[in-house]
Amino acid sequence: MKLICSKSNLLKGVNIVSKAVPVRTTMPILECILIDAATDEIKLTANDMELGIETVIEGQIIEPGIIAIDAKFFLEIVRKLPDNEITITTDTNFNTLITCEKAKFNITGKSGEDFSYLPYIERNDSIAISQFTLKEVIRQTIFSIAENDSNKLMTGELFEINENQLKVVSLDGHRISIRTITLKDNYASKKVVVPGKTLNEISKILPGSAEDDVRIFITENHIIFEFEHTTVVSRLIEGEYFRIEQMLSSDYETKVCTPKKELLDCIDRATLLIKEGDKKPIIMNITDNSMELKINSAFGSMNEDIDIQKEGKDIMIGFNPKFFIDALRVIDEEEVTLYMVNPKAPCFIKDEEESYIYLILPVNFNVSAN
Repeated sequence: MKLICSKSNLLKGVNIVSKAVPVRTTMPILECILIDAATDEIKLTANDMELGIETVIEGQIIEPGIIAIDAKFFLEIVRKLPDNEITITTDTNFNTLITCEKAKFNITGKSGEDFSYLPYIERNDSIAISQFTLKEVIRQTIFSIAENDSNKLMTGELFEINENQLKVVSLDGHRISIRTITLKDNYASKKVVVPGKTLNEISKILPGSAEDDVRIFITENHIIFEFEHTTVVSRLIEGEYFRIEQMLSSDYETKVCTPKKELLDCIDRATLLIKEGDKKPIIMNITDNSMELKINSAFGSMNEDIDIQKEGKDIMIGFNPKFFIDALRVIDEEEVTLYMVNPKAPCFIKDEEESYIYLILPVNFNVSAN
C-alpha cells in the first residue's frame, strides 16, 4: 500500500476515529486504527466492539492496500510531523514507512484482515437533526448520567422520538435532565437508550454546524450517526428506561424567577468553602423578593442575598451546589424559573414551553444548619 495525504487531513481523521480505541483490551488488534485504501477512498476505522467510528479522508492512493497501525503511536507520530504531505508505504510483511519532509518512521503494522470491522447494519428510515442541535442537546443533558455501572441504564441517555419531537433524558438517582426539541419532520415512535460514552465522543467530533444535519438510524441493537464523512456505530443499552412521568409534577407552592448569571455566580462562590468530596449543601432561604444563599463548612461560612420575583410560600431548602451549577451552566436564557413544593420535594428548573426541565432532589440540611 502507498498513499499520500496532507498532515491536516490525516490528523483530523486519526483524531476522530481514535475516540473509539479502547483504553484496555485483551484483543491487541483493537488498539489499532485500520487504514483501508483497498478501493478508491482512504478510510480510517477504530472499533472497541461497543463503539465504532469510521471516517473518510482526502488523499491520493498510489498503491491500494490495507493495514492496521497501533493507534497511540500513529496519533503521536502524525501530530508531531511537519505540516506537509505525509506518505505511508507498507510492504507484504506489514512494515510501515511514514515519511514527511526529512522525517521517516519505520513501524510494524498488523494485518488489516484481522481487524474487527464495523458491523453491517441495514439503514432504513433516518432521523435528521442539525449538528448544532445534537451537540447542544448532549451538552445540556450528559452531565447527569451516572458514572458507575451499578445500574447500566443510568450510564446512558433515553432518546425518545414521537412524531416531530425528540426527547432526551438523563438521570443519576439525584437529578433528572430533560431536553425536548422539535424535529423538521414526523417520524415513527421510537425509544432507545444510548450509552453516555458514545454521546460524549460524538459531541467532541461533531463540527456543530447549524446548516448541516446528522442522520440518525436506529435498529433493535444499534444506533448510527452519520455526518460529513464520518459514521459512528454504537450498541444500545438493553432494558426499559425508568418511568419518570410520575416525578414530573406541575404542582408547586413556591415559584421563583431570578437572573441566571447572578444565581450561578453566587452558588459558584459558595463552593469555594467546600473541599472536594464534602457533602455540604447550599441552603436557600426564600422570602418575599429575596433569596438568601448560605453555606457552612469546616473552612467557614458564606451568605449572600439575591433579588428574586416570588409567587407563593416562603421556603427554606437545601441542595447539592454542584447539581445546581451543572444545570444553570447549560441553560442559555438570562432568567430562570424555579418551582418548589416543600423542603423534601424536588425543585424544578424549567421554561414555560418545557423545552428543558432540570429536576434536582433536595438534601437534608438540619445537621449543618445548626
